[in-house]
Amino acid sequence: MAQDGARPVILAVDDAEDLLALIGKVLGSEYEVKLATDGGDALTLAAQSPQPDLILLDVEMPGATGFEICQLLKEDPATAHIPVIFLTGRVEPAEQIEGLDVGAVDYLTKPINAKLLLARVRIHLALAGRQAQLERQVQERTAQLEDARAQLIRRLARAMEFHESAAAGNRVMRVAQYARLIAQGSGARPEMAELLQKASPLYDIGKMGVPAEVLRKPGKLSAPDLERMRRHPELGAEIIGEHADPVLKLARILALTHHERWDGTGYPQKLPGKDIPWPGRVMAIVDAFEAMTTTQFYRQKPFTIDEAVKQVKDGFGKQFDPSLAEAFDKALPVMRKVRETYSDALGDMINLDFSPTRDAPPAAEAPAKAVPAKVDVAAKAAAAVAAARARIRGKR
Repeated sequence: MAQDGARPVILAVDDAEDLLALIGKVLGSEYEVKLATDGGDALTLAAQSPQPDLILLDVEMPGATGFEICQLLKEDPATAHIPVIFLTGRVEPAEQIEGLDVGAVDYLTKPINAKLLLARVRIHLALAGRQAQLERQVQERTAQLEDARAQLIRRLARAMEFHESAAAGNRVMRVAQYARLIAQGSGARPEMAELLQKASPLYDIGKMGVPAEVLRKPGKLSAPDLERMRRHPELGAEIIGEHADPVLKLARILALTHHERWDGTGYPQKLPGKDIPWPGRVMAIVDAFEAMTTTQFYRQKPFTIDEAVKQVKDGFGKQFDPSLAEAFDKALPVMRKVRETYSDALGDMINLDFSPTRDAPPAAEAPAKAVPAKVDVAAKAAAAVAAARARIRGKR
């Protein structure tokens, strides 16, 4: 939609230049009007900034029909939101239904009545504005809910840390970053890496069900205490519960499987190899690296990062999924920086944002394409339609 203070943009598409002149005159006092005489120009102008807020589209044009152009506009995420009103000299119900089926919001029959044209444009711009406002409200509310969920996850993880140790530090921040980095190193989709980052702070929540005196006991645990400790993955899965929500669903998997081992000797289910869910295999590396580089009651002096790295690498094929060895190597340089940045010596950094990093350089803008001189209108429009179809297929 038009920015505050800017006039809404109307794109009128028709091969009859006298009709375009009439539309420009009728609408020009209230709106910025762009004109196109064929489908190829229509597709180009619809994608250019500022994008039109509404498109008036002739049904019968050379090279591609209005129905074809409308379908392409609706298939492209960049233009799908723009309402389309068809202009036609035909009044057959079947044809109008076909137009509505491909995504148009209304019809105007030729010859165009100026007052009716202006009224229809006002109505549909108002409807589109209301729809955009509702979508913004939904997006804002969704963002608020996601932020509230992230806050709850952090604080639950923090509660577990205080239960395990009175000297809670920045473990929540580290494990979230480690999980994301290893997932990225493995070639996981960005959405999956972000999901792991959000869910990973809950992976050890089951320790809330283990007595604090067991968690804080120095030295080697007795057999009964070790049995209590080894119940924490199942307790964690029970605490999180079963949910359709993707973050909590993943958090349950991480809680239940992060102590399984590649060789099948882990717990609680002794799952071997690829029977262990992939997120659990990632989290096993994260958990081991974090535990080795942090002071523990059973080991007062943590390993150096180099010592921990050697231990992890020695564990590939036995404790850890060997296919993740390369991902660990790729992630390691940044993991070292994370360990330094979120050091426990820096104090409580709980309010730091868990949102994905935005340090990637912006994509370079494509150079503007020169507009070729008009030759065969039908051929040019057909070529533009073919190019638009190829572009849309590439986005899928």
